[in-house]
Amino acid sequence: MSAYDPPRGPLRYIHVGEHLIVIDKPAGLLSVPGRGPDKADCAVARVAADHPGALTVHRLDMATSGLLLLARSKAMQASLSGLFERGEVEKAYIADVWGVPGAPVGEIDLPLITDWPNRPRQMVDFSAGKPSRTRYETLSVHGAHARLQLTPLTGRSHQLRVHLAEIGHPILGDELYAHDAARTAAPRLHLHASRLAFRHPATGELLQLSSPCPF
Repeated sequence: MSAYDPPRGPLRYIHVGEHLIVIDKPAGLLSVPGRGPDKADCAVARVAADHPGALTVHRLDMATSGLLLLARSKAMQASLSGLFERGEVEKAYIADVWGVPGAPVGEIDLPLITDWPNRPRQMVDFSAGKPSRTRYETLSVHGAHARLQLTPLTGRSHQLRVHLAEIGHPILGDELYAHDAARTAAPRLHLHASRLAFRHPATGELLQLSSPCPF
């Protein structure tokens, strides 16, 4: 694995309010600090430098770009985390995948568990895995590849990446789960968190946030 070399430059802020912040995390930047001082640079640290006290609510894989939500107090962190736990946050991702799914719309239901000898990889395990469901919709087809909208109905680690690989349509540029042809078909992981929607815990306002796909 290559050395951690996060992208430079200022963060793109999508929403900055009294209670919460949403950024457009670039691919290649950790959401939270990794192990060792060389991995201290991350999204939450950069936001906290601009807005002291910012706290993590959820995470995106380092290779995934898109909308990342942070809280500005511990009380708001707990409230927002509760929304995620109860499935009250609508999330959508855009992914380019190898091949074209036979059905233009479908749901992947495969239980996942950590592949402990090969961490951070996850794997399907029908006996011990946690229930994991992903809905997909084919948006367009480009030659041998398809662009999908993905809606995770559960929030397992690497869920979208494992699910797509398991049905024979790995995400392009995926260093962990794609076969060689799919892995080298794109210069980065073609997975982007494009939409978040939820009721603001403090105001009751429906927040609908979006980020254009960068690939």
